[in-house]
Amino acid sequence: VQLQASGGGLVQAGGSLRLSCAASGRTVSSTAMGWFRQAPGTEREIVAAISRSGGRTAYADSAKGRFTISRDNAKNTAYLQMNSLKPEDTSVYYCAAGYGTGPYINYASYDYWGQGTLVTVSS
Repeated sequence: VQLQASGGGLVQAGGSLRLSCAASGRTVSSTAMGWFRQAPGTEREIVAAISRSGGRTAYADSAKGRFTISRDNAKNTAYLQMNSLKPEDTSVYYCAAGYGTGPYINYASYDYWGQGTLVTVSS
């Protein structure tokens, strides 16, 4: 599975962005998906995860109520809708895919990673 993340950019605090993760090489319907982020000098952390079918989701506390993860298996794509963005959301965002049902919040549960897309939120 090859993953291509896109949709990052510069946005003002309070604004919104939607990240996309397009998969190729294998259908994503066989994998759970997740979004992680990593700021300079910090560890990669979970943002949101979604089960293989899309029926279950999990969120980091920092993302609850502001971010929504979704997927369209027909398009082999996962999404992360981010609203009410804050400067502390500034980070490189990575999508990941892992075999099994999910959702998974642990880094080690994922088998494939995208290249990352930079999100910068200005105050």
